[in-house]
Amino acid sequence: MNAWEALVLGLVQGLTEFLPISSSAHLRVVGELIGDVDPGAAFTAITQIGTEAAVLLYFRKDIARIVNAWWRALVGRNGTSAAARFGAGDPDARMAWWIALGSVPIVVGGLLLEDAIDTSLRNLWITVGTLTVFGILLGVIDRVRPQERELTQLTAGHAVAFGFAQALALVPGVSRSGGTITMGRLLGYTREAAARYSFLLAIPAVLGSGLYKLVGSLDEFGQPGTPGVGATLLATVVAFVVGYVVIVWFLKLVSTRSYLPFVVYRILFAGVVVALLLGGALTAAGTGV
Repeated sequence: MNAWEALVLGLVQGLTEFLPISSSAHLRVVGELIGDVDPGAAFTAITQIGTEAAVLLYFRKDIARIVNAWWRALVGRNGTSAAARFGAGDPDARMAWWIALGSVPIVVGGLLLEDAIDTSLRNLWITVGTLTVFGILLGVIDRVRPQERELTQLTAGHAVAFGFAQALALVPGVSRSGGTITMGRLLGYTREAAARYSFLLAIPAVLGSGLYKLVGSLDEFGQPGTPGVGATLLATVVAFVVGYVVIVWFLKLVSTRSYLPFVVYRILFAGVVVALLLGGALTAAGTGV
């Protein structure tokens, strides 16, 4: 992977990570089109560190407030009962616990399915199916469900449901933000609340996955068929810059508009992938798998 290819893939990652259109699917397709090779799950996970750094920067005040409230509750500043330590009466402290609880499914799923995530689940025919099915689900649910709840109304059960929806994004094409936003809308949360929570919930999962893949692939960088350290770093920095801009734009958009444009895009993108597969421009299993 040369610098130009890394720049393009970093741009793709930054543009697609926070939109409900699946960044992993786009990296999988674009990577093969421009470089004749699937950049791989490790490259995808590591570049996601860049976009999550953008989340940390944008939500830094929210994160600081949540962490501070969680610590105050944990050490008994709000009372020494179990309920108080678990955030009773303090929505920010509860939010920290709900993020931790919601992160469990993707951690467990990621460890149990690691080999499949790196290989068979990256088959583009699977990606075509997930892009289409989960796109339609998002469109239907967003259209029929009322916007009744805000994040202050988040419960333990809802946190678990969000977590399982996020875990589905281990399969390229589902979309981490798309899965959590769809679940949020199904549970009646506003579009903006669902989007904001999808960003916050992704922080432990994406940073953990990226760092895990980074440590596990240090000896593979630069080997034939794998992106080098420099290319991966460049892509990650580009993803950070572009990702920050996308966060600002996306949160403004969903406060006034529906998710329909993203639904249409997912279906059109799935159609393009099918055409490229049938035309021989893409290999379903990927040359890097």
